[in-house]
Amino acid sequence: QVQLVESGGGLVQAGGSLRLSCTASGETYRIKTQGWYRQAPGKQRELVASITTGDSTNYAESVKGRSIISRDNAKNTVYLQMNSLKPEDTAVYFCSAVTSSWSGYHDFWGQGTQVTVSS
Repeated sequence: QVQLVESGGGLVQAGGSLRLSCTASGETYRIKTQGWYRQAPGKQRELVASITTGDSTNYAESVKGRSIISRDNAKNTVYLQMNSLKPEDTAVYFCSAVTSSWSGYHDFWGQGTQVTVSS
């Protein structure tokens, strides 16, 4: 089992920046990939960015060039630095982790953190 706790959300003006943090605990050694997803009201949850244990990253086109995902292994923490924020970035942001064990792959989610970008 892995527990994920997000922090860093809030209200920011368009053009501003935020850094989200996701700290993992539990069986963190099983984590293969961590990512950030977001869900805006009335919309489906979508991938924002992901990072593997090998530091391979992937970004949604909508945030590419404006966001950076990184990890601090010593702190079991993954960060999402978001710059040049737009009102359409407003959503609840969820941290995720995919683990591998003898029983297969498993998904874990944080509780979410609200990001609101005002115009």
